Amino acid sequence: MIEVANRLHTVEEYYFSRKLREVNQMIASGKPVINLGIGSPDMQPPQKVVEAISGSLQDANAHKYQSYQGMPELREAMASFYREHFSVSLNPTSEILPLMGSKEGIMHISMAYLNEGDEVLIPNPGYPTYQSVTRLVGAEPVFYELDAANNWLPNIDELEKLDLSKVKLMWVNYPHMPTGAQPSEIAFRGLVDFGKRHNILIVNDNPYSFVLNDNPMSILNVEGAEDVCLELNSLSKTFNMAGWRVGMVLGNSTLISNILKVKSNMDSGMFYGIQKGAIEALKCSKMWYVTLNSVYKRRRDLIWKLADALNCTYDSEATGMFVWAKLPSHLKSEEFIDTILKNNNIFITPGTIFGSQGEGYIRFSLCATAEDIEECIARVK
Repeated sequence: MIEVANRLHTVEEYYFSRKLREVNQMIASGKPVINLGIGSPDMQPPQKVVEAISGSLQDANAHKYQSYQGMPELREAMASFYREHFSVSLNPTSEILPLMGSKEGIMHISMAYLNEGDEVLIPNPGYPTYQSVTRLVGAEPVFYELDAANNWLPNIDELEKLDLSKVKLMWVNYPHMPTGAQPSEIAFRGLVDFGKRHNILIVNDNPYSFVLNDNPMSILNVEGAEDVCLELNSLSKTFNMAGWRVGMVLGNSTLISNILKVKSNMDSGMFYGIQKGAIEALKCSKMWYVTLNSVYKRRRDLIWKLADALNCTYDSEATGMFVWAKLPSHLKSEEFIDTILKNNNIFITPGTIFGSQGEGYIRFSLCATAEDIEECIARVK
């Protein structure tokens, strides 16, 4: 028997990879399961995006290796997008690196900056990939707790009490997944100052800014953020392009060039047609966002009714593609979702997959039709 690498002993198979096998087996056996668990957009990308990729397939360069840094036109489009929506000016040549999805960027950043034994501040609750990638590169997670009392924002005073001597990097994610909490200018300012005081790289993972949110924000808009901050973004949620795998990492030229050293040794550039489609997506008018959010608003209203039917509470001011709901106090997250899956054929995500602070919560995805959500309400009632 060939032994696996030690790093594999530090991680488990991704929750959704395991759980969706169970869900798919139920569906294959005839169970009418409705999936409210995963945030995979079910609507189409803008039509001009689909036309751009299909129209590009006969171009002379369409099937060649592409630049490790992406097409200049793509980086220009990303720079224009950040300038228009976040009032952040970036040099498209040196301060923007396109990615095959922002999840790829989590690994690239970690490989570029973390040594074995370095420590990483990771939100609890938070995206599970931060923890797994940290362990895969041999670094140590240090979890910082978020809670509803502080609007799921980092408590800088509590962070200052920690031994930060080995901390190299801090993951933040605003608008926050899974809770939908919004950042504030004061919170971002505090994070930048914290990073500077302790020489910690602050990385904001920012794919949810345009879903049910009227106030998109970037940590790079804070004065001085370029010294200690990177930002990840993605076209997956904003433009219904999750399967296309298009993301970006943004920051000062030195930080970006270090990430490029990793990336250029791991892939051979994004497919030409996908880049062409991404350029068109980033040029979308305000009407795209209005139309997208009108659909999500209707779905969210229905999810709130479903949460009410399950005796859950939720924050109606939260943003993003999910509804984070608190269970009645005597219920456990995983036991509850397993019961609902078995009895009602509805799959909901347990809050515990995002960390111990998720116990007692569940997360509903808005990536299901209004008709499916209405069916869920009927089943529960």
